Amino acid sequence: MIDIGANLSHSAFAHDLAAVLARAQAHGVMQMMVTGADVQGSRAALALALAHPGRLFATAGVHPHRASDFDAETEALLRELHAQPQVKAVGETGLDYHRDLSPRVAQVFAFERQLGLAVECGKPLFLHQRDAHSDFIACMDNVRGRIDRAVVHCFTGEKDELFDCLDRDFYIGITGWICDERRGTHLRELVKSIPADRLMLETDAPYLLPRNVKPMPAHRRNEPMYLTHICAEVARDRGEDVAVTAANATATARAFFGLAVV
Repeated sequence: MIDIGANLSHSAFAHDLAAVLARAQAHGVMQMMVTGADVQGSRAALALALAHPGRLFATAGVHPHRASDFDAETEALLRELHAQPQVKAVGETGLDYHRDLSPRVAQVFAFERQLGLAVECGKPLFLHQRDAHSDFIACMDNVRGRIDRAVVHCFTGEKDELFDCLDRDFYIGITGWICDERRGTHLRELVKSIPADRLMLETDAPYLLPRNVKPMPAHRRNEPMYLTHICAEVARDRGEDVAVTAANATATARAFFGLAVV
């Protein structure tokens, strides 16, 4: 299996990354995309990909929370990172009006510049959207026909948002949010509507530990080995055998990011 979104450069993994990777492999998670959410994190993601060839790969981008930091120097550094073949997607980028940690005008600016970078380099997009659907879709429509592939990472939206994305041929990333009985139950019905060749799975580790994992780890840190749990939950909700969901999500991720079989 392939975890399409894991923040493995996070300090939570600094002391035991080798063990985390070993546990992932033991659970059948053979390849992972390391998310870059700012320049420093994107550099760290690339460093991990270089240190673990064929197993780890990187994205490079600026998350909307960090959009206030986006400037010409940032864009130039991202362009340098995207010259590296181990960097497989532009992002994490998008809009987040839930927390508004950067002004919305700054978020839109940084997003549009990174959309331009994706057009320029021809790489797919790794997208973030929360409580900003209308502006998000408007920005994406401005580059419609010029973007090859895009995945809405950690999709948490409602049915109309899902179908807006699917109508535009976006891919959908599902995380352990689906296991959250407080806020993710609507996803259990929605995942039935995602075509198999548009569905990918991710942990977003160390965040979003599935709330129904048993036994629940004391540290409550999510890690890629729990992708198998997320897959089982999604398979159940889709009415599929787990092996079918896993195989389809893996094939979709491999084609999306252009990954070789390990």
